[in-house]
Amino acid sequence: MVAPRFPRWSPRLSAVYITVVCAALAACSKPVEKTEDIRPVRAMVLASSDIDVNAEFAGEVRARVESKLGFRVGGKIVSRKVDVGMPVKRGQVLMALDPQDLQLSQAQAMAALRSAETSRDLAQADAQRYRELRSKNFVSQAVLDEKESGLRAAQSAVDAQQALYRGQSNQANYATLTADVDGVVTLVEAEVGQVVAAGTPVVQVAKAGEKEIVIGLPEDKVDALRKLSDVQVRLWADPTRSVAGKIREISPVADPATRTYTAKVTIPDSLADAKLGMTAVVQFASRTATPQIKVPLTALYHEKATTSVWVVERGVVRLVPVTVAGAAGNDLVLGSGVKAGQTVVTAGVNLLKPGQKVTILGALPAATAAAAAPKAGGAAK
Repeated sequence: MVAPRFPRWSPRLSAVYITVVCAALAACSKPVEKTEDIRPVRAMVLASSDIDVNAEFAGEVRARVESKLGFRVGGKIVSRKVDVGMPVKRGQVLMALDPQDLQLSQAQAMAALRSAETSRDLAQADAQRYRELRSKNFVSQAVLDEKESGLRAAQSAVDAQQALYRGQSNQANYATLTADVDGVVTLVEAEVGQVVAAGTPVVQVAKAGEKEIVIGLPEDKVDALRKLSDVQVRLWADPTRSVAGKIREISPVADPATRTYTAKVTIPDSLADAKLGMTAVVQFASRTATPQIKVPLTALYHEKATTSVWVVERGVVRLVPVTVAGAAGNDLVLGSGVKAGQTVVTAGVNLLKPGQKVTILGALPAATAAAAAPKAGGAAK
C-alpha cells in the first residue's frame, strides 16, 4: 500500500496562512468606540442674602438656680418625704437620718457642761471665802491670787463645754434635711436605708421663678454667636410662638464629652407656659448692610496669583476669576466675578479644564425633571 503524499511546507505558504488568519480576526472584532469625557461634580446655585448668621440649636428648659442638697452629717436615712416633681416650700422636711448617735453625743456634751459648771461654782465659792479671809489679813495675797486663777480656769472650762454642747446640738438638728427655697424636686439620689456621708447630694431642688434654656454651641460658631443680640426662643410644644431671649452665660470651657460650649439663654416672663424639662429651640440671627454671596472654600480654584471658580453653563464649565471679600464662618464671601443664580462647582475643581463637560451629582436628568414638573396652567398634585 502506497502512503499519501502531502505538499511540502514552504515560507511563502506560511506568510499567506498568517495573513488569512489576521484578516479573519480583524473581521470578527468590533471597532473601539470613543467615549466622551464627562466629569461628575458637585455644584451649588449661588444666592444673594443679607443674613450673616442664621443658626438654631435645641435645648432644655431648666431653672436658673438648681441646688443639690445633702446632709451636713453622715448617717443612715430613715425617712424620705418627697418624690421627683413634688413642689416644696422653704423649711419643709425632705429627708431624715437616724438621730440616735447624734442625740447620745449631745447628751454627753450636756453632762460634760454640767460637770464643768459644778467645778466652776465650787471654785467661785472658794475664791469668795479667801477674799473675806484676805480682807481680815488671815491669808496672803499669793493664796488669794491662786484661788482667783482657779476660778478663771473653771469659767473657761465652762465656756468650752458650752461651745461643745451647742455644736453637738447643731449636729443633732442636721439629721433632718429641709428645703432652703421654694421650688420643685427634680432629682432624688438616695433611698431609705442607705448610709450617706456628710455632704453627699441626696435631693436636687429647682428654685421657683426664673427659667432658662441650656444649649450647646459648636466650637466653630461660639465666637460669632457670643456677639449676637438678636436671639429668639420658642418651645417645641408651641412652634408658632417665638419670643425674644437673652444670653445670660456662655461657658469659657468646652464640655469634655460633647466638645460644645454650654450657653444659658434667659426666658422672659411672657413665656410662662414653659415647664422644666421641655424642649426648646434657640435661634440666632444677624444681618449685613448689603447682600452677600457665599461659597465654600472647596469651590475656589487657585492658579498662580488668580483665584477663580468654575461656572457651569449648559453642562460645560468655564473659569471665572473672582475676588474674596472676607470669611463668614466656614464659607467665603465673594466680592465680584459672579452673580446670584449662577451654578458653581463646589467639589472636584482641580480635575476640570475649560470647556469640560460635567454632570452634577444629585441633579435630576432632564427627562425625569420634566416629568416631575407640573404642567403650565395646572396645579401640582
